[in-house]
Amino acid sequence: MSTKLFVGSLSWNTTSAELQNAFAACGEVVEAKVITDRDTGRSRGFGFVTYSDADSATRAIEELDGSTLDGRSIRVDRANDRPKRDRGSTARW
Repeated sequence: MSTKLFVGSLSWNTTSAELQNAFAACGEVVEAKVITDRDTGRSRGFGFVTYSDADSATRAIEELDGSTLDGRSIRVDRANDRPKRDRGSTARW
């Protein structure tokens, strides 16, 4: 079972450290990362939290989905693996 969670509807001001602190009550957080725009460095309004075990991830979904963080109601769900892209098949030289 996946231990990586998607966290949506984050405030533009939420940092990775604040995200980790908010989710630490549900279990051991291995990584918490707010995704930022690579050009501007501004938050894109979502992030990911990875737990050391699946039970903590399940608890976080149950307790934190719909809760408020930095004045916004957040969405918490299991992260979907991004499908691998075949970068070589469509290239035209």
